[in-house]
Amino acid sequence: MNADLQPLIEHLIELRSRVVRAAGLLLLVFLILFHWSGDIYHLLALPMLKVLPAGSSMIATDVTATFFVPLKITGMVAFLITLPHTLYQAWAFVAPGLYQHEKRLVIPLIISSVLLFAVGMAFAYFLVFPVVFGFMAAATPEGVAMMTDIDKYLSFVLGMFIAFGVTFETPVIVMVLVRMGLVSIAKLREIRPYVIVGAFVIAAVVTPPDVLSQIMLAVPLWLLYELGVVLSAWLIVPKPLASEEG
Repeated sequence: MNADLQPLIEHLIELRSRVVRAAGLLLLVFLILFHWSGDIYHLLALPMLKVLPAGSSMIATDVTATFFVPLKITGMVAFLITLPHTLYQAWAFVAPGLYQHEKRLVIPLIISSVLLFAVGMAFAYFLVFPVVFGFMAAATPEGVAMMTDIDKYLSFVLGMFIAFGVTFETPVIVMVLVRMGLVSIAKLREIRPYVIVGAFVIAAVVTPPDVLSQIMLAVPLWLLYELGVVLSAWLIVPKPLASEEG
């Protein structure tokens, strides 16, 4: 074998091994949870079920939805449970090529990112969903039966989970930008008014058209940005900006 190709082959074998380990645990957790897929679906649907009028229920307009929707939700839960292990496998693959100071930065970054994403999802589930669904139920015109399709409900919920999960990553994103020297803390403070406006614009795009849910996304986004600025000034020693290096 060509000596130049051998390291590449070894890296590919290592990558395959890491992917197989991550996928294997994901499949194992999914199979374990499969028995409770109906209960998991009910837990996810609970915020909507609580606000439906008496005698109403969610519906399935697709023949296969009653089977595949709980299956998709179970797969999502299995993915979230195994996400730390998946990120560890990715970390183990790239770690040999990192410097020691980079290794010290990556591990806290991964842990904080996973925790913040989970907190964002919990914020959406426990605080935002009751407000949004309650508003939608109250806004239903008289004579109209509110019966949400379970597949569309799943798509909506996943979109909100992603929106709030990513929003809660804001402190990590800010700290990484400062640490990499891409932006200064002074610049972050200077653009604060634009960030506030941008937060409300983003909230208006990704949330339902009611003021409460938009505020419940925009305000945390702004406050988390401020938290990122504070933590960056306190904990991060930034690299010089490119303009300063010149």
